[in-house]
Amino acid sequence: MFNLFGKSKPLSIRAPFEGKIVDITNVSDQAFSSKMIGDGVAVKPDSNIAVAPCDGTVTQIFPTNHAFVLTTKEGLEILVHIGINTVKLKGEGFKRLIEVGSEVKKGVGIIEVDLAYIEASGKDTITPIIITNMDKVESMEKNFNNEKEVLKIKVKK
Repeated sequence: MFNLFGKSKPLSIRAPFEGKIVDITNVSDQAFSSKMIGDGVAVKPDSNIAVAPCDGTVTQIFPTNHAFVLTTKEGLEILVHIGINTVKLKGEGFKRLIEVGSEVKKGVGIIEVDLAYIEASGKDTITPIIITNMDKVESMEKNFNNEKEVLKIKVKK
């Protein structure tokens, strides 16, 4: 059997929420669907805590708490953007659980989200998980059937 990742172990990225995984090209915001920001997948959340998609350092949390960036030890930057146009909610419906600079393990809660509030505000809760520095990616495998491993990435050396 051919091993796409050779001898080095690929980086495993989980969905930040439990829910249905969808192709990034199906997200209603063109900045994401056109891969202008980077490539990845999205999840339609069924849970209300956005967790770290892998081990890393929280390098950015937007002031409105609707998005965060996690940087891995390999230097991969992963943007988790909770919902579409949710920046317009000005932080309502989002509660920060951790601070910028925190080192986290995969699955640790980062943002608590009031999904009902977001939906009642007319916003889509679909959450893109984007690799923003694709120049560091040698190969990427997407999995739409397992929220525990939505991306397998071989990082360039």
